[in-house]
Amino acid sequence: MQRFNEPVAMRELLREWRIQRLKIAFVPTMGNLHEGHISLIERARGLADKVVASVFVNPTQFGPSEDYAAYPRTLERDAGFLEAAGTDVLFTPTIASIYPYGETEAWVDVPSLSGILCGAVRPGHFRGVATVVARLFNHVAPDVAVFGEKDFQQLLLIRRMTVDLGFPIEIVGAPTARDADGLALSSRNQYLTAEQRHRAGAIYRALQRVAAAVAVDGDIRGHTAAARAALEADGFRPDYVEVRSALTLQPASAEERDLVVLAAAWLGRARLIDNLRFTIS
Repeated sequence: MQRFNEPVAMRELLREWRIQRLKIAFVPTMGNLHEGHISLIERARGLADKVVASVFVNPTQFGPSEDYAAYPRTLERDAGFLEAAGTDVLFTPTIASIYPYGETEAWVDVPSLSGILCGAVRPGHFRGVATVVARLFNHVAPDVAVFGEKDFQQLLLIRRMTVDLGFPIEIVGAPTARDADGLALSSRNQYLTAEQRHRAGAIYRALQRVAAAVAVDGDIRGHTAAARAALEADGFRPDYVEVRSALTLQPASAEERDLVVLAAAWLGRARLIDNLRFTIS
């Protein structure tokens, strides 16, 4: 695995690969990796000849009350995981190479998706995500990029941004990696105490109940309210439990058949997000 801190040298290597007509896949991360991230690398390896991964803790997606400085940085450990998984290039850009004129000079935003659900409770977060992903796309110029379906809102936002800005990149969603009790793998899970971790699988079970019940009777409001109440009884502090269109994340219409139930809830210090896509026949 080759490592680059600056984009110029990396671009030279990627240019050689393109001359050889090799297909390049890209997996952007913020580091502090776990098996869920490695599953993205494995998916990318199945889609392309070469895999580029990035580790960059992006300051512009952290809100004023979110501690950017405290985000876990485990680069050498992450590099070992990535190399063992078959990553060809690790790109660890500096802030100056991503934001050469500063972090507020130019933005990318997708307003129809950045201000709802998680965006409503984390203002500016998805603008930061869209901005950094667009800049990373410009540096790497991959043929395909892989993102986890765990952050379903982020996946849809990046897909829409990619089309709207004309990036010639295929965006692939990879299934959510889960523990045995259904809890989605996440860097945030490390903030759970042992007792909280024992209860944390309840968030996925709540989504399963909502999906199954809505598929039967269509009562979105009733079943999402019941799920929020059940999570609160289990000690969670829900930000939301919502059923939305799986194509647009807008409120589901009566005719909508392709749906997704999404939840975000605090359990102690950990803010957990998850989703489950389902259809109504």
